[in-house]
Amino acid sequence: MSLPLASAVPVRSSAWPALLLPLLTVLIWSGNTIVTRSAASVIAPSSISFYRWLCALLVLLPVIGPSAWRRRAAARGHWGQLVVLAALGMVIYQSLAYQAARTTTAMNMGVIVALSPVLAACLASALAGERLRPANLLGGLLSLAGLVWLTAQGDPARLLAGDLHVGDALMLVAVVANALYGVLLRRWPIPLPLGDQLFWQIALACLMLLPGWLMGPMSALTRVNLPLILFAAVPASLVAPWCWMAGIRRLGAAYCALFLNLLPVVVAGLAAGLLGEQLHGYHLIGGGLALAGVALGSLRPR
Repeated sequence: MSLPLASAVPVRSSAWPALLLPLLTVLIWSGNTIVTRSAASVIAPSSISFYRWLCALLVLLPVIGPSAWRRRAAARGHWGQLVVLAALGMVIYQSLAYQAARTTTAMNMGVIVALSPVLAACLASALAGERLRPANLLGGLLSLAGLVWLTAQGDPARLLAGDLHVGDALMLVAVVANALYGVLLRRWPIPLPLGDQLFWQIALACLMLLPGWLMGPMSALTRVNLPLILFAAVPASLVAPWCWMAGIRRLGAAYCALFLNLLPVVVAGLAAGLLGEQLHGYHLIGGGLALAGVALGSLRPR
């Protein structure tokens, strides 16, 4: 998941059907957060990371593989960039998310993932020289305050005492890696169709994940974990990115980013209904502050 930054555009009446694109994306990503949390008890993180992208690669192979292979010479000139993008967006982000799911809740993960637009704006300012507006700064501070309150479970003194929730910390690092992926994706104009870029990034991710899978623990495919792998491989890895990119082209990146405010809400409902997680007061306060920061940081003048 990456969030390109662009100026917001007004939504015309003819564009209302396009609202289904970012909405469907957020619903799929919310479901994938539940899948990630559910997978923690039935499959090793190294196994689901490898199986997920291998399955996605097999789906793309007959569709995009032939054209990507014909343009392999163009891709070869950008191998370094493709390797970095694959490592950030598919290896580091997903692997850390699966590790984080073993020690944190789906509700916490949903709030942290929703911080992506604010983190992307900060990274774009630091690395790409993009101007950081006062709204971005205020949004970042609000989101940071919400994240501190959430990870400290309403008692910030716990963080000062070194009582940091490992799962939340891993998830935050994962989201930073994914935000950096989005910034680099915009800064590196790779002259390849999006389908080719996705194909080569997934292929490279499989190669990078292979040693970890071989070194184990190697989980076998079962009736319990196979549906989780398939959901992560097809809807979350292929359908959602396509809907997100199509939505950005129709509505603008800043407008689509506002839909991420729905992600923690949907995740909280699914986590309570499917996983039995309880909603506490610190979820409401920390999540509310974080989402207020995301909304403020995502709004841009025309």
